[in-house]
Amino acid sequence: MEQIKTYTPKNKIRIVTAASLFDGHDAAINIMRRIIQATGVEVIHLGHDRSVAEVVDCAIQEDANAIAMTSYQGGHNEYFRYMYDLLQERGAGHIRIFGGGGGVILPEEIDALMNYGITRIYSPDDGRKMGLQGMINDLVEKSDFKTPSLVLPDGKDLKASLRDKDATTIARMISLAENRHDEYENWIEKLGKPANTVPVLGITGTGGAGKSSLVDELVRRFLFDFSDKHIGIVSVDPSKRKTGGALLGDRIRMNAINSERVYMRSLATRQSNLALSKYVGEAIGILQHAQFDLIILETSGIGQSDTEIIEHSDLSLYVMTPEFGAATQLEKIDMLDYADLVAINKFDKRGALDALRDVRKQYVRNHNLWDADPETLPVYGTMASQFNDPGMNSLYKAVMRGLRDKAGSDLESSFETAGEEPEKRFIIPPARTRYLSEIAESNRAYDQRAFTQSNTAQTLFGLYRSVLSLLGAEAVAENGSEWPFLTEAGLNETALAREVPEAKKDLLNLLIGEFNTVKLNLDPHHWQTLYQWKSLVKRYREPVYRFKVRNRELEISTHTESLSHLQIPKVALPRYEAWGDLLRWTLQENVPGSFPYTAGLYPFKRTEEDPTRMFAGEGGPERTNRRFHYVSLDMKAKRLSTAFDSVTLYGNDPGKRPDIYGKIGNAGVSICCLDDAKKLYSGFDLTNPMTSVSMTINGPAPMLLAFFLNAAIDQNCEKYIREKGLEEETEKKIASLYKGKEKARPLYAGELPEGNNGLGLMLLGVTGDQVLPREVYDSIKAKTLQEVRGTVQADILKEDQAQNTCIFSTEFALRLMGDVQEYFIGKKVRNFYSVSISGYHIAEAGANPITQLAFTLSNGFTYVEYYLSRGMDINKFGPNLSFFFSNGIDPEYAVIGRVARRIWAKAMKEKYGADPRAQMLKYHIQTSGRSLHAQEIDFNDIRTTLQALYAIYDNCNSLHTNAYDEAITTPTEESVRRAMAIQLIINKELGLAKNENPLQGSFIIEELTDLVEEAVLIEFDRITERGGVLGAMETMYQRSQIQEESLHYETLKHNGDYPIIGVNTFLSSKGSPTILPKEVIRATEEEKERQLYTLDNLKRRDPNKAEKGLKELQEVAVRNENIFEKLMEVAKYCSLGQITQALFQVGGQYRRNM
Repeated sequence: MEQIKTYTPKNKIRIVTAASLFDGHDAAINIMRRIIQATGVEVIHLGHDRSVAEVVDCAIQEDANAIAMTSYQGGHNEYFRYMYDLLQERGAGHIRIFGGGGGVILPEEIDALMNYGITRIYSPDDGRKMGLQGMINDLVEKSDFKTPSLVLPDGKDLKASLRDKDATTIARMISLAENRHDEYENWIEKLGKPANTVPVLGITGTGGAGKSSLVDELVRRFLFDFSDKHIGIVSVDPSKRKTGGALLGDRIRMNAINSERVYMRSLATRQSNLALSKYVGEAIGILQHAQFDLIILETSGIGQSDTEIIEHSDLSLYVMTPEFGAATQLEKIDMLDYADLVAINKFDKRGALDALRDVRKQYVRNHNLWDADPETLPVYGTMASQFNDPGMNSLYKAVMRGLRDKAGSDLESSFETAGEEPEKRFIIPPARTRYLSEIAESNRAYDQRAFTQSNTAQTLFGLYRSVLSLLGAEAVAENGSEWPFLTEAGLNETALAREVPEAKKDLLNLLIGEFNTVKLNLDPHHWQTLYQWKSLVKRYREPVYRFKVRNRELEISTHTESLSHLQIPKVALPRYEAWGDLLRWTLQENVPGSFPYTAGLYPFKRTEEDPTRMFAGEGGPERTNRRFHYVSLDMKAKRLSTAFDSVTLYGNDPGKRPDIYGKIGNAGVSICCLDDAKKLYSGFDLTNPMTSVSMTINGPAPMLLAFFLNAAIDQNCEKYIREKGLEEETEKKIASLYKGKEKARPLYAGELPEGNNGLGLMLLGVTGDQVLPREVYDSIKAKTLQEVRGTVQADILKEDQAQNTCIFSTEFALRLMGDVQEYFIGKKVRNFYSVSISGYHIAEAGANPITQLAFTLSNGFTYVEYYLSRGMDINKFGPNLSFFFSNGIDPEYAVIGRVARRIWAKAMKEKYGADPRAQMLKYHIQTSGRSLHAQEIDFNDIRTTLQALYAIYDNCNSLHTNAYDEAITTPTEESVRRAMAIQLIINKELGLAKNENPLQGSFIIEELTDLVEEAVLIEFDRITERGGVLGAMETMYQRSQIQEESLHYETLKHNGDYPIIGVNTFLSSKGSPTILPKEVIRATEEEKERQLYTLDNLKRRDPNKAEKGLKELQEVAVRNENIFEKLMEVAKYCSLGQITQALFQVGGQYRRNM
């Protein structure tokens, strides 16, 4: 392929890049911003989940030429139009808008958006025709112009406009200083000197020290401390010497700057080997003329000898990390001579306390403070990445004191922390950071013992056969036992002595002696396993097999009869005779239902329900409820999987604002309150043992879980009301609750679908505790929590690594997960999984099967370590953990379940001492969405069938098969039915699937299992080298690995080395073009308006009660009590968005990564 020449800009171009609101798909925009930067552009990258207002504010403050957005989550029509309108309204209509969204944005929508005024929306076909660089060339060329000169608002001079802190005026003045200095000089002469001196805090430090996060935390505290003060920020990043481009990435780490009291400008150095732009002085001067109350200047990463910052600041802060090497390195850092304050950030790193000691000693030497108390020195250990960090609180107070004492600032801080500063609480205690390597070592030690014990057993078998050969076949046959001349204790020496001729007794005694000596090296449990083997075989050959599950004895047929009248065993056992082979098999494979659970968790599959999940989510709760009833009609087991719209996924309420409104009910169901959850699951008995509900939700998972559990409780309250004949009395109570209030009682919109008996709708608008006596309600609640079945995904580690629907700070999100699990233990919730540790989204982001499995299991073990550090019992929380994998078509997917079960079981038993229930890894699996292609979409069902076959043969606990048309649109009822038929045909019709362990005994399966298992353990060691899962996340190790593997796959697909039928080979006579959907299923205006009405109705129902409840929720969080306990109450009368916003204030927002 001919290489496209890179366009060379004529002007200094600045472009803002981001992914749209409630959209975590940032891989494409990350690739684009890299190429844009390499084309010589200064890129201000905001990352994912950005509102129109955030992007427009940034573009104006940064005086950008253009905005480049991706939008893969729907709502693009409203989003881009709103952005265009807002730019026009703000007098920034010159800023170009570019966008893309793969096949999500239809061709006719592209035309309509471009006719509206959007500069260019790129389609997949554009990508194929132009190539990535070609598209970027087009974008950059269209953005290659001089930004407008300064035009003052009507009736204002420059001084007044600056004093009003008009962002456009400030931005264009700084741009004039950078690009048209003569013009700048003409304007600045009119201003004279600033009326007041504004203090400047200079922040510098090494690259990667976390300066941006630290600045954000200082800004957050400043805004909280001073309700009427304004802050200006100038942030500098280096320019690339080769291309002139720059990545201005500080904004991505900052949450607090999205305030009308904050102005921020990013500058590129536009020169080599310097930490500051030569126009920093002018930028600071402009902010001083604008009379900001505080200016923060942040440099790019500096070397040991850089001290430029002190020339521009009144107070200087040097930021470093504990990882500076030997203490002698500190002597080379010039800033330690000049800095007024030193922050050792990332203080959770190993060696942090030693670093604090060494830096303090160096500060004493540099400043001749020999008599100073080390505790009083201006050196602080901070963790800016963690919300409300005590070290950051101390640093902020020191900064404000320094500004007052050194800079003469009149900023009198009243910032106080509640009580004594708490000690640092680690997510994973520093002493436990090697947990993954410890697991790898423990599992390898188990394998070595298994190998050694198997060899011992093999030697014993040889001696045993030698003994039998002395007796002769006739004597052996006459013995008649399963193992002739053996007892539970070993060889039956008395019986042997009677049978062996006198001439052979010396040899017999020699063999018996050797047998007994070797047997001393065999674990007694392993001897019992071998001795009982033939009894086990006999049990499986009986017509009926009996076993216990949770103290219930079950009986199940061991065979099925084929049409040819053959008895097909459900579990086939090896025909090994040698004890070594048998022991090796039982220690590494074993029968289904026995440790290490390689073949499956239970002795036999459930016959009363298929492992089929019914997946739905679109529009409002009523539409999705109808889809659930359609897909589960006439099916005994109701296994519902729920997809939520992006507004819900990010913990927000539906809203009228266009960038929110366009996403309501698209690509998932809109759920914002308890009544929505009641409608969504109405007609399904949520405590019926044949019903289970899975919710694909992560960031706001605790809130959605609270909605769901309350819906289940109120269903059982409704059943109680009907059983006791209390309907009329209840209706009167509800009527009295609504009497004289400006709100309507919620209703289910439209007719109930077939199969919906209305269960769950009686108590819409109220909760059971409002209409039933407290003791009755509490009894129903307790029983419901112990009976309800299902799963909530809630895997926050995977979200940070792959999918980006994080909303809270990682530390707080993990705390919420732990609070849910503690609540489950306290309330004896045994049938509901508190987390579904998910590899699916890791695979969908591009990871290969080994990486998917390794990262998922490592996340799972991180939760185990975290819960253990909180004092929870592994045998109580272990059974509440579940997993979720993707099933592609690669060879490793044939064994992904068995390897996962084996690694988990060995680690939980050998490393953690867990009991059998906690050793069992239960997982749901879904066929790969990434393998669905928009070309030759009919072929997708073939791939899905093969993937489903992998899953069923590997004994998955539940399975979802994707519809063939999901590559281009929301699946139709017809395509969903076909997808479900795939697994039903395998389960009901495919002959080999009548056997439940078809993979066991295959040489290639055993080889693949061993290869994949060792590859996962090697990855565990790699993660340990990076400080465990959380340490690796900090350096973005997982995300980088996923992206590299995605690129590898895409490259091979693109050049044809990885053949994909109907995509890059075996094309049709028409070239197998991309299929466009005939229609796209989206939420209707009526559904969106109904959701807004539902929300408004809820908020007007009892605003005082909601306000009080939210405040109590925050107080519970601050007191470090169980948040979920209170959340279960607050969820009854507050909306999802209200709860999210309240928790942001006490737990912090997620900080995006580059």
